[in-house]
Amino acid sequence: MDPRQAILFDWDGTIVDSVPALFEADSAICRKLEIPFDREIFKRAFSPNWRRMYETLGIAAEQIEMAVSVWAETFHNGDTRPFPGVRCALTRLAACGYLLGIVTGGSRAAIEPQLERLGLAELLSIRVFGDEPIDGKPDPTPLLLALERAGGVRPGDAVYVGDALDDMRMAASAGVVGIGIVSMLADADELIEAGASSTAPSVDEWVNVLLGPGPDPEGAAEPANREAVL
Repeated sequence: MDPRQAILFDWDGTIVDSVPALFEADSAICRKLEIPFDREIFKRAFSPNWRRMYETLGIAAEQIEMAVSVWAETFHNGDTRPFPGVRCALTRLAACGYLLGIVTGGSRAAIEPQLERLGLAELLSIRVFGDEPIDGKPDPTPLLLALERAGGVRPGDAVYVGDALDDMRMAASAGVVGIGIVSMLADADELIEAGASSTAPSVDEWVNVLLGPGPDPEGAAEPANREAVL
């Protein structure tokens, strides 16, 4: 295996089970601003790029400060938990030599404490955050910047795993293989249409396909044929 291959992840809804909390925070914002909002609107409007999402929801520029204030009061980073099996899956990928990281629409101040608290900081060492001075998802720039920070990994040697349509659009625009994680945001067909090469129910289950169903008693499983999986 080429040791310079990189696997990069979205954060919310992919590594941590936070989408229901995101829904509640956005619901609180829309109630405050008297903007229509329900699960279908959330699904249609959702983007990891919060500026893009607010624009789609119809939140005006002069309402942004209020929206951000309601968000800060409603969404609690300390409540986030990783999906079952994620830590083990990331550990297995790292043991196989993959470079791992995140490309997220969340801010550095919000995400880095979660990485430390959840014991994932050392595993996810390549990081691009949503408050960097670059265009956000679905623009390819965040993902290409992550590959640069990984030491110049080529797009063809990278994978991006995410649960939002804009995650897959970003991956496709960057020339990176996209793996869609099915969630309340998008089903498998929608993720494929947005550019995913394949889909999975979770990161853990995708890694079990990529590497085999967990390490055997003799040691870690050997990687499967990457091209066949991706």
